[in-house]
Amino acid sequence: MKKIHSFDEVFDSQKLFRLILKALSNPLTRVNIKEYANKLVGYNADFLAVAFVLLDNEVSFNTCENRHLSEEIISLTLSKREPIENADYIFVNDHAELKNIIENAKHGTLMDPHKSATLIVKIPDDQKSTLTLKGPGINGSLTAKTSAVVEYALQLRDDRFFEYPQGIDYIFIDGDCNLFCVPRLVRKEVVA
Repeated sequence: MKKIHSFDEVFDSQKLFRLILKALSNPLTRVNIKEYANKLVGYNADFLAVAFVLLDNEVSFNTCENRHLSEEIISLTLSKREPIENADYIFVNDHAELKNIIENAKHGTLMDPHKSATLIVKIPDDQKSTLTLKGPGINGSLTAKTSAVVEYALQLRDDRFFEYPQGIDYIFIDGDCNLFCVPRLVRKEVVA
């Protein structure tokens, strides 16, 4: 039987999972996943690589009406597609949908804060915005150049005023397959 993908389900998954975990533990730290995305066939190979590692038949996802991506994720992970309100992972290609997605994505409860959504968002390569973050994984504060989409997404999330420890986690991926994360408890610092 010939395989379409050359992504190794064990070794590549472990290596990529460690990279994503490093990015989650160190907000705004960029890791490159191109090596793993190139081993998967498809238009959204970077999304597929992340899905391959994070999704299984125990969790749900939404691709914001991208049927082709949904079918690829289902065939790779056996995960189930759910409406945005119920999805554990939401793959976002269209930034115009962010406001609606964040307003409707699950954000956990005080008893079960882990029952929240993780948004995997494709961002443009522009780095025109300066962002300062504070929170777990950051010593003091951290300032970095990034896309205006990241700043917009964080503002939308922060405007919801989630009660600690509720919230929404972000994974951002740019056009060069650089991935970085902003966990739910990390907030944009407002400079007065």
